[in-house]
Amino acid sequence: MADLKAAFAQAQIDVKTLTKRPSNEDLLTLYALFKQGSSGDASGDRPGMLDMVNRAKYDAWAKLKGTTTDAAMTQYVAKVKAMLG
Repeated sequence: MADLKAAFAQAQIDVKTLTKRPSNEDLLTLYALFKQGSSGDASGDRPGMLDMVNRAKYDAWAKLKGTTTDAAMTQYVAKVKAMLG
């Protein structure tokens, strides 16, 4: 567990070193996995139709409902490693 949390924290640092901007889809995936790994299932109200960016972020996070925090952290670390090559 401590190793996973350390790897998750390191991945958050490593993702900032990407030389190329990830696609919007990759950014949403990273956001959703990060939120699920750090906060659990999506909470709060879904943003309104006119707030498209935050609505997309919320929807991506909400799709992971039921995913354990450990599984989300593992997927986040794997996604960052894959993006770094």
